[in-house]
Amino acid sequence: MEAALLMTWTLQQEIPVPTDVTPLLVEGEQPVASFKTFRDSATFTTKRLIVRDAQGITGKKVEVYSLPYRSIEMWSSENAGKLDWNSEIELWTKAGHIKIKLGKGADVRRLDSLLAWAVLQQH
Repeated sequence: MEAALLMTWTLQQEIPVPTDVTPLLVEGEQPVASFKTFRDSATFTTKRLIVRDAQGITGKKVEVYSLPYRSIEMWSSENAGKLDWNSEIELWTKAGHIKIKLGKGADVRRLDSLLAWAVLQQH
């Protein structure tokens, strides 16, 4: 299944949920897990994946991506082999194809489990 790549995110390691995510949540929505990205964070909530992306030299400009789980149609996970340190998850969504690269500190099976929980509870 080939789709044009919409964007790529890199998750480095699991971190405590950042306090600046709380104002983004709607009533009844709870944070579940957060991961450090290159300059900011990605947070799985009970309803969506929120990716904050600090931009510019100072990092004061922040772009926020919100991916509702109901828009994820399929995903795949690839764990790192002995000679390949790069694990990744790919999402096929109603908006397009998203690739999530995982650093050494991010567990691909943990992410796969979070996605299964998030996407399958929506149906």
